[in-house]
Amino acid sequence: MGIATAVSSVAHTCALAKRASRVLAQTDTAVKDAALEAIAAALVERADEILAANERDMLAGRDADIGEALLDRLRLDDARVHAIARAVREIVALADPVGEVIDGRRLPNGLDVRKVRVPLGVIAVVYEARPNVTVDAAALCLKSGNAVVLRGSSSAAHSNAVLAHIAAVAAVAAGLPQGCVSLVVPRGGAQAGGAREELAELATQQDTVDLIIPRGGEGLKEALQALATVPVIYAASGNCHVYVDAAAQLDQAEAIVLNAKTQRPGVCNAAETLLVHERIAREFLPRALRALAAAGVAIRGDQHVRALFSSPGHSEDAGALAPSLWDGDSSRARAGNHAAPPPLIIEDATDQDWASEYLAPVIAVAIVHSVEEAIEHIARYGSGHSEAIVTRDTAAARAFQLGVDAACVYVNASTRFTDGGEFGMGAEIGNSTQKLHARGPIGLRELCTFKYLIEGDGHVRK
Repeated sequence: MGIATAVSSVAHTCALAKRASRVLAQTDTAVKDAALEAIAAALVERADEILAANERDMLAGRDADIGEALLDRLRLDDARVHAIARAVREIVALADPVGEVIDGRRLPNGLDVRKVRVPLGVIAVVYEARPNVTVDAAALCLKSGNAVVLRGSSSAAHSNAVLAHIAAVAAVAAGLPQGCVSLVVPRGGAQAGGAREELAELATQQDTVDLIIPRGGEGLKEALQALATVPVIYAASGNCHVYVDAAAQLDQAEAIVLNAKTQRPGVCNAAETLLVHERIAREFLPRALRALAAAGVAIRGDQHVRALFSSPGHSEDAGALAPSLWDGDSSRARAGNHAAPPPLIIEDATDQDWASEYLAPVIAVAIVHSVEEAIEHIARYGSGHSEAIVTRDTAAARAFQLGVDAACVYVNASTRFTDGGEFGMGAEIGNSTQKLHARGPIGLRELCTFKYLIEGDGHVRK
């Protein structure tokens, strides 16, 4: 199944969206909310159709061997479809940001000035693999009074086409203007050449598109940086860290590290690097790394980590866990009450590992001498997404909060909470790792700008 915009030129699609955006900017909240309710209901009613389209994408993905992380992002099931619909209804329940008075005052000359939140206009969302973004982006844009032009990846082509069609039809039937939701599909199919041509055309529609938000990896970011003449907010990579401080509560630290790495490894807020203070490394790392290994995580350690785990007399096997570094059962193990655990394999971490967003069950591990060294490591390798410290030391926590330059900085909590839904924003289009004009989860208010409304009574400037 296709939708009307699938066979239109990018320029024509964006022009229709621009026309729709002018109507949307003046549309009452009740009409927008009714349209979102209609979208949510249609998603549930047509779940079988959505899942059939998604299965075609999944089969193609397996044939192309795109990897488990991407397949997990691509996969829809009945629960996920209902979750997408539920997220739309959560957006309905949120306050409409359009018309919100940010600031207001009367000037000494008698003019009344109000700073009021308004829609951006037309937002193009370019994304990879995740079909749920099709609906999340449409719902957030419509609620905030914006028209949306969607451009998904070839790996989710069938899923995106059905979801965009359902959303567009339901929204228009509920009273929103034609062109409020549209999907760009590469001419001649979704192969790389056509996709790049369409992306280049979309990224240069400065007369009709007000903002592009790419949600994907560094490759997509680099492609847009080379092409775009339209303003861009990058929702790109997440090279996230968890730093376990000398004053950490170790049970809590282990739980946070495991959650941050293993709860869903293929997403941008999953931890990719573990930093541990040297004073607790001998006590904490054996238990933490064994737990990670048991969860199927491959470990790559710096020279200090590998030295800590090297067995005396077994330097050729730097990954073998020395008996002195077993966890709390080590004394009994040495006494012969327990069989020795299998060797813990720790590969050598390189500079590339510190800079990598694995999106896979792999973690890089380093021992640091201080919170300042942890902050320095994050400043060098982090992507500005989400960073966490585990500590009971208020001064260390404060130093981390002030010293780390990232959209989200956590104290004693997993990086996995960086999410519009978790932040009470209903959903998100992505997580911005830049500073202007949005940072962190991109929700309703981040899809707005503002204007000043000035009222006088015959005022003229002297």
